[in-house]
Amino acid sequence: MSLSLPTRHRRAMVLVLLAVAVAVPLLTLPRLPQLSWWPALAGLAPWVLGKYVLCPLRWHALSESGRTRRWHIRAYAEAELCGLLTPGHVGADAWRVRRLTRNGMTTPDAVAEAGLDRLVGAIGLAAFVGFSAVALPARMLLTAVGIALVAVAVAVVVGRRKPHLVPARRLPAPRQVAYGVALSAAYQLSICLLLLGTVAATGHTLGPLELLGAFGASQLAGSVPGPHGASPRDGALVVALAGLGLPWQAALGAVALKATLAWLPALALGGVSLLAARRYAAHRHDPALAV
Repeated sequence: MSLSLPTRHRRAMVLVLLAVAVAVPLLTLPRLPQLSWWPALAGLAPWVLGKYVLCPLRWHALSESGRTRRWHIRAYAEAELCGLLTPGHVGADAWRVRRLTRNGMTTPDAVAEAGLDRLVGAIGLAAFVGFSAVALPARMLLTAVGIALVAVAVAVVVGRRKPHLVPARRLPAPRQVAYGVALSAAYQLSICLLLLGTVAATGHTLGPLELLGAFGASQLAGSVPGPHGASPRDGALVVALAGLGLPWQAALGAVALKATLAWLPALALGGVSLLAARRYAAHRHDPALAV
């Protein structure tokens, strides 16, 4: 992660975020009257498919890097691990930009590509919640459109004053965008399945439409950054679940369990990929190969 903070400050920040991420489930899960891991693990399986296959495929569909699907899947897994270690998941985009620039893409194009993928993901989220008959996505969609319009306005101003900073990449075709939105909507379904599994793991149940409403409500707080497992989005999800009648302890436990399970594939896929790349670079004695 190419952050502007000194190395010691970056390490301290990572340690603080890790401490918060570990403390929340450690303080919450043992207090639950009952906890069954099998429903949570059953919900984790489709989420891993959505996060580590569908999302990279969406990125690949929008990308102009010229790299293979396998490259995008690997880079996305590495980025997710970086994202879990940073507030607002910003480390994920920073890592993807770094991987793209090391692949020969200019920095403006790499930043634009990461932003475009985020935008298509936001549209897919709004579409998913909208088709789920929840009355919240219009605001989310308007927010996404507003951000896009601001980005266009900024690009026009920058293009006139500093044209060398304007991305040279072309906009994706409507067919590519539609495919990306469909993949993003499918990924949102996998999140709901994971949430359904973690709620069931606490010994409680919620109807699918009720759960979708809670999920949609929590997304409105997603623009405010925070550590994984203790962000405003996680807090909003706890409040929404409790508002549906779930005991506070169970709501906290379900959200904490959901956040905890996200570390397993991140470490297994992203962590292993990073270690393998470093070992390969060390074996070749070529610092340029190190990711």
